[in-house]
Amino acid sequence: MEFIQVTKENLEKEHICCAISNNNDIQVSSKKSWLAERFDEGLVFLKSVERGKCFIEYIPAEYAWNPIDAEGYMYIDCLWVAGSFKGHGYASELLNFCIEDSKQKGKKGLCILACGKKKPFLADPKFLSYKGFEPCDEADNGVQLWYLPFEKEAGQPRFKEIARYPYIDEKGYVLFYTCQCPYNAKYVPVLENLAKEKDIKFTAIHIKSREEAQNVPTPITTLPFTKYACSLPVRSCPSSVSIIFLYCVRAVERIELSYTSI
Repeated sequence: MEFIQVTKENLEKEHICCAISNNNDIQVSSKKSWLAERFDEGLVFLKSVERGKCFIEYIPAEYAWNPIDAEGYMYIDCLWVAGSFKGHGYASELLNFCIEDSKQKGKKGLCILACGKKKPFLADPKFLSYKGFEPCDEADNGVQLWYLPFEKEAGQPRFKEIARYPYIDEKGYVLFYTCQCPYNAKYVPVLENLAKEKDIKFTAIHIKSREEAQNVPTPITTLPFTKYACSLPVRSCPSSVSIIFLYCVRAVERIELSYTSI
């Protein structure tokens, strides 16, 4: 497989894998605008030259849009190989590139989000374990931080306390999101409309800066939906939260179906 690195110079002409429409599409334009502001911070976006979902995106952890303490590590925003690209070892090739690149840049290791069992939009724990990653921290809602240290004495990355125990005072369902995932630009309004139709209290908070993203009360900031930032601890979410979460799941399921049809 031949890969190409997306940069400031070729960003406008290259597709970004998970959103392959033209630059006028809100999903594409929002993601590309976000990427353009991250390249100077060290973000790397490596993808297949073929059109499809086969890429890795990573950034120095100090600049990650997640509430983690992982100084000296490289944080993987997304490693995604799907459809006809699966089963050929491309995920390993992409990860190996990230490992070698990170070592050359003097990083202590890699870190990435996952769960004990595979969840949509999170890394596969079986793949991570096979590649030598280990869980190093876990939030109260089950989201885990995994790491691959390059040296034994490297310290372990951690969630910030605010993310380890997700809790906010606001009642109802609160969604935190960024433009790191291109689908947010399209599907957050879908969720807002669904909540309005069903008369469910729902608030969408668009995180627009790294400082905000590193201090939100949820370990995940980049996905189209999150159950984790409800106004009560996850174990005691009110029924209204459960209802809107089901609509969120259905919306995401529609997204996943569209993935396989592209």
